[in-house]
Parts: sequence; structure tokens; C-alpha cells
Amino acid sequence: MQHASKLIVFTDIHMTVKLRAGCPEPESRLRAGLAHALSSVPDADMILLMGDLTHWGDRGSYRKLRAVLEDVPLPVVPMLGNHDNRAKFREIFPETPVDGSGFVQRVIPLGAHRLITLDTLIAPREGDAFSHAGELCPARLAWLDAALTEAGDAPCIVAMHHPPHATGFEAMDGIMLRDGEAFHDLIARHGTVQQILCGHIHRTIFGSYRGTPYAVFKSPVGQMPLIFAGDDTSVECHDPPAFGIVIAHDSGVMVHTEDFPAP
Repeated sequence: MQHASKLIVFTDIHMTVKLRAGCPEPESRLRAGLAHALSSVPDADMILLMGDLTHWGDRGSYRKLRAVLEDVPLPVVPMLGNHDNRAKFREIFPETPVDGSGFVQRVIPLGAHRLITLDTLIAPREGDAFSHAGELCPARLAWLDAALTEAGDAPCIVAMHHPPHATGFEAMDGIMLRDGEAFHDLIARHGTVQQILCGHIHRTIFGSYRGTPYAVFKSPVGQMPLIFAGDDTSVECHDPPAFGIVIAHDSGVMVHTEDFPAP
């Protein structure tokens, strides 16, 4: 392994201004996780925040998150999840690049690899009921197609909040990415995606789907208990918080997870 680029991954931060009853305090958890990550992986290239940056998608929580990130010595790449609000996020993080349609997604060089971050937050439509599921509408799939085409033969890592296929938890599988098969059809045509990174489940899960490896990471706050059946998407347990480390090297991709002590 001659050269390696390292990516620290946090997902499902659920920042709030006021503490949610019975839930861990997200600011102290994130600060503790960042401190542990920066000391454990001092040669990391960047930090990826993979959605559900806030719990209620409010400006105050985005401001609070921004304040926590001010002293981080690495580039930070924020993404959106189902608990986020695209418009309010862009107000507080106006420097974050967006695509031509205003979706928070981009391509970032990571050594020889290309990191492609996707915006899977549902775009609200008049008359539609709110859903915590994710979507990649035709515009976003076309953007991804173009991004993979432009990457050519370069190996790619795709990061998205919602898993694009079932993970075995019935409740969460009910709110996974709606367009998962279209996504997998697209990446199969290109054949250059070496790794998919996801959040949303609040649990460490590794596997492959249609031949592509994927990793799902735990949250700094509450975790998904090992309950496969049922329809409760809000159930949580107090397993240790964690972050991920993705190492992209000349021969492929390695994925690690690291628990850290809760403050």
C-alpha cells in the first residue's frame, strides 16, 4: 500500500439547541468524537459529516454546529439527511458547494479516488406528506451519471445518508432510499464505485449489494438496538458512540470504525 488518503466520517449528529428528553447531548458528544478522531487519525485529509446534521433542521442548531466546527483544523464536508432542511442549511453554511439544481452534492479528489457526496433529502412537493425516506430524483441521478462519466477510470467512493438497499432492520428499511435500484443500476453501468458509505441506521453494518461493498456507521448520539423486526424508527439504545475511518489506497478501500468514550 504505497499511498493512502484518510477520511474521518461522522454521521447522524442530530444537533439541537435544546436537549431532547432522554437523549444524549449532541454538542458534547460531537466535540468528544472530534477530539478523539483528530488524535487517533492525525494524518486524516478531511472530515465528512454524512447527514442528519441537526434533529429539527432549524437555524439555531446549524449555527451551533458551525460554532463546534470553527476550530477543526481539517476541511469539513457537510452532507444532508432526512432530519435536515436544505434551505436553512444553505443560509448558515453558504460556502458549501451545490450542484446546478441547488442540491448539496459534489465531487472531491481523495488521492487517486473520487469522493462523490449525494444529497438524498426529499425535495418537498406540494400536497406530498413528509417522509423520512430518501430520494435520488432524475436530476440527481443524472448529476451522478455525469460525475461518474467525468471521473473516467478513477475509482470512486459514493457517500449518501440513506442506504440504497435493505439493511435487515424492518423499520429503517421502510425509510431507506426510494430509488435504490436505479442507483445501483447506474453505478453498475460505470463499474468504478469501489465503496458506498451510508448513515441513517445508527448502527455499524458492513456488507455488499449487487457486488458493491457498503458501510453504515454509528452515530455520536443514540444507537439502533439489534431489533430486526418492528416498525419503530425512533428506538435507541446507549451503545458507545462512534465515527468511521475510510482509507483509500492504491489497491482499494479500507473501512474502520472507532468507538469513543461518551462525555
